[in-house]
Amino acid sequence: MSWAQSVTQCIQSGGVLTSVEDLDESNFLIEHADLYASKTSGFWIGIYRNVNGQLLWQDNSALDFVNWGDGQPSGDELAFCVELSAVTGYWSVLPCSSQKGFICKKPKNYYYLFTDVKKDKASGHLNMWILLTLVLIILLGVGFMIYFLFKIKTGSGTGREVRGISRQLQYSRALTAGHNASDATNDKEKNEHSVV
Repeated sequence: MSWAQSVTQCIQSGGVLTSVEDLDESNFLIEHADLYASKTSGFWIGIYRNVNGQLLWQDNSALDFVNWGDGQPSGDELAFCVELSAVTGYWSVLPCSSQKGFICKKPKNYYYLFTDVKKDKASGHLNMWILLTLVLIILLGVGFMIYFLFKIKTGSGTGREVRGISRQLQYSRALTAGHNASDATNDKEKNEHSVV
């Protein structure tokens, strides 16, 4: 990102481009910036030159500590934007349109953010799609489980009803057959009595 884009991004996240107030803070930043050396050669920090030509930090802290590289700052650059080298930790002046990572500092809790927004957005979108896919798979799985449990339950209930009805029919036939047999026996006895 350009220096101006980095400033905007930091402000949107509730901070400003970082200031470096002492050697300990510089060493901390260098140590963490080195982790990102494969992604970017440097990071924008919050030094700027005001209209009077003074160097200031964006967070208005005192400019008591500097860590300029050899020959820096050189001359009286109009576009005065400062990069912290990811490899050496030294500062250098670059054109403000250069594409670099950036370091944000949030007031009071000193939260540091090392980022390259384009890569982070792509990674965020990928993570969102993965999460969305997993949720969809889980919902489909739950839906199928509910469907099959419902089918098994309703299928078993229907089977019981059919078996129950079959038993009733068999019992009914048995009763009817029993009545028919006793009727036939009674008829036979009547015929025998009448013949005598």
